[in-house]
Amino acid sequence: MSRDNTRVLVVDDEPMVCAHLRTILGSVDDIEVVEVAYDGAAAVESVIRHQPDVVLMDLRMPGVDGLTAIERINALRQPPAVVVLTTFDTDDHVLRALRAGAAGFLLKSTPPEDLIELVRVAADGHTVLSPAATRRLVTKASQRTDDREHQRRLIGELTERETEVLSCLGEGLSNAQIAARLYLTEATVKGYVSRLLVKLECANRTQVGLMAYEAGIGR
Repeated sequence: MSRDNTRVLVVDDEPMVCAHLRTILGSVDDIEVVEVAYDGAAAVESVIRHQPDVVLMDLRMPGVDGLTAIERINALRQPPAVVVLTTFDTDDHVLRALRAGAAGFLLKSTPPEDLIELVRVAADGHTVLSPAATRRLVTKASQRTDDREHQRRLIGELTERETEVLSCLGEGLSNAQIAARLYLTEATVKGYVSRLLVKLECANRTQVGLMAYEAGIGR
């Protein structure tokens, strides 16, 4: 397959799950499953070896778990988008993974056609989040008061336009969708997102979106 196709690494300790995902993703011409891995350590090695565009990562695995693997992958020079595979969207481990830099999450029960499209979305650099499910995660999560105060202080220092962009990120909108809503160019939106990452001390737009949820922005 062409290197222009989306290259995917599937990580799950259940061989049947890996086989199922490989079959689904292999049914389209623009996605290639470069390898499957059955634990976090193998996943990190596979990322270094194959340089995939997207990693579908289970969290609960023996040995090196998914959360540790995500942290190690995101420490690489050019990490791929890591999308969490989960059975329950209220799992606290999912929220920890998103804060560690995962690009989003999807349920293992996601319909095949939706899974394919979500992989494409992640490969394009967008967040893969279900707004309703993310709200449940954030509501369930516990966070220290000083962290919340620090976040409120950072958000309070944003300009009006930056707050509008933050609200859109909180809804999980892509740059193109934000541009259309706010009557901006995509290049301008990218600039705002970059500034938000710096001002809000976030590693990626997923963390910015979570901060928006936690602050009640974009709900």
